[in-house]
Amino acid sequence: MQPDNIDENLDFNIDYIRQQMGSCTDLSVQHLKLFRTVSDISISIIFLSSLADKTKVENIIEELNKISKNMKIRLKSSTEFVFQLLQYTPMCGCEVIAGSEFKELFQKLLSGYTLILIDGYSNYLAYKTYGPEGRSLEEPTSQSVIRGPKEGFTEKIEVNISLIRRRIKDTSLRIEGLNVGSVTKTNVALMYINGIARDEIVNEIRTRINKINIDGILESRYIEELIKDNPYTIFPTISDTERPDAVSAALLDGHVAILVDGTPFALILPATFMEFFISSEDYYHHFIIATIFRITRLIAFFLTMLVPALYIALTSYSPEFLPTPLLLNLAAQREGVPLPVVFEAFLMELTFEILREAGVRMPRAIGPAISIVGALVLGQAAVQAGIVSAAMVIVVSITAITNFCIPNIAMANGLRTIRFAFMILAAIMGFYGVLIGLMGMTLHLCNLKIIGVPYMSPIAPKLTKKYEDTFVRIPFWKRKLRPGFISSSTDLRADMEGINVNRGNRRTEMK
Repeated sequence: MQPDNIDENLDFNIDYIRQQMGSCTDLSVQHLKLFRTVSDISISIIFLSSLADKTKVENIIEELNKISKNMKIRLKSSTEFVFQLLQYTPMCGCEVIAGSEFKELFQKLLSGYTLILIDGYSNYLAYKTYGPEGRSLEEPTSQSVIRGPKEGFTEKIEVNISLIRRRIKDTSLRIEGLNVGSVTKTNVALMYINGIARDEIVNEIRTRINKINIDGILESRYIEELIKDNPYTIFPTISDTERPDAVSAALLDGHVAILVDGTPFALILPATFMEFFISSEDYYHHFIIATIFRITRLIAFFLTMLVPALYIALTSYSPEFLPTPLLLNLAAQREGVPLPVVFEAFLMELTFEILREAGVRMPRAIGPAISIVGALVLGQAAVQAGIVSAAMVIVVSITAITNFCIPNIAMANGLRTIRFAFMILAAIMGFYGVLIGLMGMTLHLCNLKIIGVPYMSPIAPKLTKKYEDTFVRIPFWKRKLRPGFISSSTDLRADMEGINVNRGNRRTEMK
């Protein structure tokens, strides 16, 4: 029968720990005697060398030796006195936690803590000495910007939390620690700003995470898939980012962030449709320029989905809509092409997807060269061989370029898939099929909800009075309200009235 609590016999505790850990090579157990001149108290220091910072462990051992040597104790010390002495004596600034159960002991040991067990006492002390080598702060690879912070999240959750703390220096920032995964016991941090985030949204997210029953969490995508409302939709309903400034801005709007240990990608929820077309860089440029960028991304959204389908519908069903010179030019290009337009489009789109996937999986040094050269060579060779027309190569190129305009990779991947559905509808029914597809997609988007928030907010339902920043990037001196469909407080972000009054007074004085 396995014991639940720590035993007073130190040798029994050490043997049980070795047995449960399977005599791991990185399990280190060091024995030490304190107060030899009067008491001769035996203790054991236990840690995993692969997780604990050896410098911190050595400092703790050095502090223990100093305490044993310099502390003047005339009477024989009890184990309880020694335990309390060590518990309330600072040890190199390390966080100390006391416990009495083996379950908690193993969890601390596997989290990088250094344990101290005292012979004759049924409690343990755990010092936070976690410190493995990790990746240094680097620029995000998936969301690069021209102007803005260049640092991104790393795989260490403590570092990621500190990056948020550095930006939001307020006591209302709440960080709740959770453990998910029966085997991996992955550390998960739930972050929100108290008073801004809606309590019902925070409680629902917390409940869903606590209900996760899985053996391991290796990346934030695991949690995203397990807590999302609509698991079968191809559109992303939870945003992910590796930019601390993006997470900080989302928290200020009332969103909830989820950080997972072992991955640089944080989750932001609830996420609405328009947020996937907003880049953090929009707020680092002039609001007019940022508005143009945002509208350009929305145009790219429709071009990515519809360009191949519209080409198929025009050439197969409604060529009369084309100008006569263009129609004759397309007919001349397709002379000798053996495949129908729809098969030609599918062939080129699949070929480009294969090239893009190969460029991603190839080594970084040669991947971009292979994808670019492969696309150019194959496209030119296919046209010269008469397999496809030059117009089809242009259509596929436009689709690929516009897809790269989408700032969120999850939304871009969804569009890559949905355009094949529009191509099939266009091949079957022409423009009617494209129209039916757009109507079905619109109904599907309007039917989606994320933690009770409509996916198309604030467009459907229309909430223009509660949120000002959608298609147009509002300047900061006019952006007063938080999104009411997410935030519990739509109070003024800042008192801009005084700034506007002073600006008007300065203009009057100049005149």
